[in-house]
Amino acid sequence: MFARKTDDELIGRALDGSERAWLTLVRRHEQRLYNYALRMSGNPDDAMDILQDVLMSVYRNLDSFRGDSKFTTWLFRIASFRCTDYFRRRNWQTTTLGDDEDVPDDSGHHEPEFLLSQVEDNEGIVHLMGLLPPEQRQVVELKFFQHFTFDEIAGQLGISPNTAKTRLYTALSRMRAKSELSLAS
Repeated sequence: MFARKTDDELIGRALDGSERAWLTLVRRHEQRLYNYALRMSGNPDDAMDILQDVLMSVYRNLDSFRGDSKFTTWLFRIASFRCTDYFRRRNWQTTTLGDDEDVPDDSGHHEPEFLLSQVEDNEGIVHLMGLLPPEQRQVVELKFFQHFTFDEIAGQLGISPNTAKTRLYTALSRMRAKSELSLAS
C-alpha cells in the first residue's frame, strides 16, 4: 500500500519538474480554495476566476514557499490577497451593512453554534456573509470554514490576533442581527 505524500514532499517533487506532483497538490486543495472564493465573492464564475488566479500565483511562486508555516496557511494567504484584489477590482461596496452602522450588543453570544442555529442552510450563511465588509467576511471564512486559528488568520491577513477576533465577533453580531431581522419578517 502506498503512503500518501505530504504537501512538502509534493512541493519538492513539483519544484523538480513533476507535473504529477503539481496536479496532486492542486487536486488536494482546489475544492477548499474554490469554496473559500465562492463564499468570499458570492458568485460561482468569480470564484472560479479567483481560484485560477490563486493557482497561477502558487505555481509561479512555489519556490518561494519556505515552510515556515503550513502549506495551507501559505495557500490561504495567497487566496486572501486574490480576494482582496477581487474586491478592489469590483470596487466593492456593502449596501445593507455599512462600516459606519452601529452594531447591536451581542449579549456575549460568541459561539458559532448560536449564529449557525439562526440560519437553516448554507445559502443563508452565504447570503449573510455577503452582507459583510470583505475584511470581516475573510475572518469568518478562515475561522469557521477553513478552521484556522486566530494566530494563523492574523498571519495570513497581516493583522494582529486581537484584530482578527474583533473582526470575527463584529461579523457574527452583524450576521446574527440580520438573521433575526429576516426571521422576524
